[in-house]
Amino acid sequence: MKRKTDAYFYKTYFNIFGMVAAQSLIVFGVNLADSIMLGRYSETAMSGVSLANQIQFLLMCLINGAVNGLVALGSQYWGKKDIKSVKKVFAAAFAVSAFIALVMAVIVGVFPSGVLGALSNKADIVAEGARYISIMVHSYIVFAVSYIVIGLLRAVETVRIGFYTSVMALFINVFLNYALIFGHFGFQELGVVGAAWATLASRVAELIVALIYLFFVDKKLNMRLGDFIAVDRRFLRDYLRAGLPLVGSGGSWGVAMFLQTSIIGRLGAAAIGANAVSAPVFQVVSVLYQSSSSASAVLTAKTVGEGDIPRLNRYVKKMQIIFVVMGIISCLAMLFCRVAIVDFYDVSAETRALSVTFITILSVTVIGSAYEAPCLVGIVSGGGDTKFVFKNDIIFMWCIVLPLSALSAFVFKWPVPVTFFILKMDQILKCAVAAVKVNRYRWIRDLTKERVQVTGSE
Repeated sequence: MKRKTDAYFYKTYFNIFGMVAAQSLIVFGVNLADSIMLGRYSETAMSGVSLANQIQFLLMCLINGAVNGLVALGSQYWGKKDIKSVKKVFAAAFAVSAFIALVMAVIVGVFPSGVLGALSNKADIVAEGARYISIMVHSYIVFAVSYIVIGLLRAVETVRIGFYTSVMALFINVFLNYALIFGHFGFQELGVVGAAWATLASRVAELIVALIYLFFVDKKLNMRLGDFIAVDRRFLRDYLRAGLPLVGSGGSWGVAMFLQTSIIGRLGAAAIGANAVSAPVFQVVSVLYQSSSSASAVLTAKTVGEGDIPRLNRYVKKMQIIFVVMGIISCLAMLFCRVAIVDFYDVSAETRALSVTFITILSVTVIGSAYEAPCLVGIVSGGGDTKFVFKNDIIFMWCIVLPLSALSAFVFKWPVPVTFFILKMDQILKCAVAAVKVNRYRWIRDLTKERVQVTGSE
């Protein structure tokens, strides 16, 4: 019996991890394609788009928090085979995600230069970023809907469609980038504007395919359009209780990355350029621990919903070993490939040297990221303790990392690599907290228990 459950664990974990990782790599690949092609077109354009993508990253963090809340609560209902409740949780998550995307679209659409000006004091870079983001803002709602739909399917262990839609989006984006940035195949040369239109088109295509699958192919949920807006106040309350801390954690992380970029953006053109080169690398590598988080959250939440705690304990021990191994492999891969990565970009010698240093620093901190993030965002949140991650992020990021990095950059005037390391050191510090928290097993909570009692009594 144990051998059977172990086989199920490895099959399910690596299936979800592999598909989510592949999907996320391709999603980030869309932004990376913009960065690389624009890096060959103009370093100023590349840096401007890098700033604009920080706004996209903030949106992604917020929506990812909403998705994590959907997975934490929805997967527990999935473990109980309660499809009706899964749909109700989705409607609540959809409403929250759409509201977040709409608010951000309005703010960025009305004040594009003002928002980007908070990230850099270089007028030419801000101007290029504003041209890009004025078009990209139209993709925010599209992205949010697409991401929450894929999250719903992930909650019920359907993960391949996210990969397929992302592959299609990447091909569309790369082709249109090449055509519109440089003016090939009879298209006008549009530069940064062309990159924005290419990305917007790929996002729309991704959403269309995801919705077609959800409505006409999927057999687990039998979703209808009305399920998107069938918000039940009771389930909304449950979702907000479980999901808002994760949205807050995602938002806190995204705003912190925004402020980190703002700090780096005031350390000179070379620092901005090096961050533009290293940021996509960080995002691509972060796919590993985000995918680990997704896989562990689904497995943990579903097992809690099934009420099989002894099996959950075995799963947790196995997952921690996987997290450590992935961190070491990621570190070695980044160290080995760092020079080759930087050679993709046509940048100045100073920017090139600083880029190699930044990636070296990231290769060290990724070991911590690969362990602490899936432990806390995956296991602890999936197990029902969704508030802990938010509290932990507030303490480390806002009370330690950001104040120390600001002092390093603007008071002590320490070298740029030192400031960059301080900005990333929380990934190492949080490992001790994660190890203690996960292995005490005080995070196991049945988020559906109250709702089951209510519906059972009606």
